Amino acid sequence: MTAACLMNTYQPLPLSFARGLGTRLWDQAGREYLDAVAGVAVTGVGHSHPRLVAAIREQAGLLLHTSNLYAIDWQRQLAQRLTRLAGMENAFFNNSGAEANETALKLARLHGWSRGIEQPLVVVMANAFHGRTLGTLAASDGPAVRLGLGTLPGDFLKLPFGDLAALEQAARAHGARIAAVLMEPIQGESGIQLAPRGYLPAVRELCNRRNWLLMLDEIQTGLGRTGQWFACQHEGVIPDVMTLAKGLGNGIPIGACLARGKAAQLFTPGSHGSTFGGNPLACRVACTVLDIIEEQGLLANARRQGERLLQRLQVELAGHPQVLQVRGLGLMIGIELKAPQRDLALRAARDHGLLINVTRGSTIRLLPPLIVDEREVEMIVRGVVRTLQGSAVDEAQADKVLAVS
Repeated sequence: MTAACLMNTYQPLPLSFARGLGTRLWDQAGREYLDAVAGVAVTGVGHSHPRLVAAIREQAGLLLHTSNLYAIDWQRQLAQRLTRLAGMENAFFNNSGAEANETALKLARLHGWSRGIEQPLVVVMANAFHGRTLGTLAASDGPAVRLGLGTLPGDFLKLPFGDLAALEQAARAHGARIAAVLMEPIQGESGIQLAPRGYLPAVRELCNRRNWLLMLDEIQTGLGRTGQWFACQHEGVIPDVMTLAKGLGNGIPIGACLARGKAAQLFTPGSHGSTFGGNPLACRVACTVLDIIEEQGLLANARRQGERLLQRLQVELAGHPQVLQVRGLGLMIGIELKAPQRDLALRAARDHGLLINVTRGSTIRLLPPLIVDEREVEMIVRGVVRTLQGSAVDEAQADKVLAVS
């Protein structure tokens, strides 16, 4: 249902929404849906939060843009708050997660240059996703999104996610050229893949020992999604560089690259920039998002409701013929299926009023807003179970048709 005047880059479901409030969306016909995707981990504090609406209205009437040629007070406030929460030193603001990761990759190059490395390597992980610019695609995995783009920029060393032995082997073979490790604490786009406990602290220790930058992509995992401000805090790890976006603006485009230590001193005036990045509107909205998360206790709610959602799904889907595994942390849940289910998201929306996402073809990804409550958790569980039951019935019917023919 893509309009002819739009480039053919998406295959949207035949749904269009007219309004949203909290965890709910309403389509053009007035039908209500429970949003268990949150704009792909974006609308963490819910749709049309009255505090955000008021802040946007007021700021739009005061000042939208001046450029970074001048000091921006809301930008300064946001940088102070984020660096304090993350244990970092400074911040650069841009407009998206991909731009934040491009900023991180620049820092990796500059760190390598400062060490006298002519062709620095950045270690990245198999099945990772860091964005759709040429640089972030080179750091990502997935042939489909890279098809036809030729040789991509940058030198990257791709290793299995969660495999410490592979990283140690790479250190022995290529350590003199490696400048940084870029990774997601939990891989989101590849189906909510969690590393073994202890892996992230071990990577941190290896980076310390080798003078590499540890750069964590917290674009999907950050801002309370896993029950902590940032997923790395579950194991007490502080990176050298951290990238953020998605939930930071709750729908208003904003990205951030945070840095500390050596990485915080690599940029100089003129070495990086952004026309719109860190504008007064986006930064005021992000500050308001932080206020709401703190005042409404949404980190604790994400932990509590995430544990409930994971446990309920594991119980209800135990022994299900289509389900391989249910895994996750906080409000970031993946249900891995045995076979691709192309129409599952449409079925859930059409039959049960539930918005889900199927990533990599065969993993149901649940990313409900941080404000989700116990009753809504049960609605999500019921909707997923019934959707999978309907899919199983359709498969059985198809098998009967094939047997007869």
